[in-house]
Amino acid sequence: MPMVVPGINNSIGDKSEWVNKLMGKKISESGSDEVSFAKKDLPETHRVLKPDDMKTMDHNPDRLNVHVDHDGTVRDVTYG
Repeated sequence: MPMVVPGINNSIGDKSEWVNKLMGKKISESGSDEVSFAKKDLPETHRVLKPDDMKTMDHNPDRLNVHVDHDGTVRDVTYG
């Protein structure tokens, strides 16, 4: 019998939409354009993680994790 995990198969957990919107862009405090994405347009439950940032290890399947490199460019998007 397959294991059922809440949040894995719902629309909130579809990372491909966010990958298309964010990859290669920088997160900005103001508006969005071809090289940046406005932080206010991210889901309410999100966090932006830099390579050396400390983070909690709690799993929240509805939380969008935006992984950026040292210069702030988005390199990965995950849920959890």
